[in-house]
Amino acid sequence: MLTGVLIREATAADWPAIWPFFRAIVAAGDTYTYPRDMDEPTSREMWMLAPPSRTVVAVDGAGTVLGSAKMNANHMGAAAHIAGASFMVDPAHGGRGVGRALGEYAVDWARTTGFRAMQFNAVVETNTRAVALWQSLGFEIMTTLPEGFLHLAKGYVGLHIMYRRL
Repeated sequence: MLTGVLIREATAADWPAIWPFFRAIVAAGDTYTYPRDMDEPTSREMWMLAPPSRTVVAVDGAGTVLGSAKMNANHMGAAAHIAGASFMVDPAHGGRGVGRALGEYAVDWARTTGFRAMQFNAVVETNTRAVALWQSLGFEIMTTLPEGFLHLAKGYVGLHIMYRRL
């Protein structure tokens, strides 16, 4: 895990620090399937999950929010034993291991919470840093939906479904 970074449960007081990078990442149109013009109240409701799901922030020693992740059951009912997660790192703090720290935390959370596996439903194939990170954490590309994502700069690109047993 990244030295000097604390991962803790997110609170409502963290949202004002999350929202600017959340908005920028979604609007960029190259990594998330969320509507690119999603408003703040909808974004907050989607990201700040209530228990038993979990939303966390990665913060430095000064308390600066570096990134965030949300973790939850990927499906309901008879498929609720598979966890899902989403991650965002503030671009101003990228390349420092924040995404890896959040990923390791999410895998550990899923394991200790009793999930049997984790599935990422929509990893854009051109998001090569994320794909490489998830593979380094033991995730496999199970399939790729060809042209499953309309990338603003690259047009239609594949959308990976990634999976890892816990």
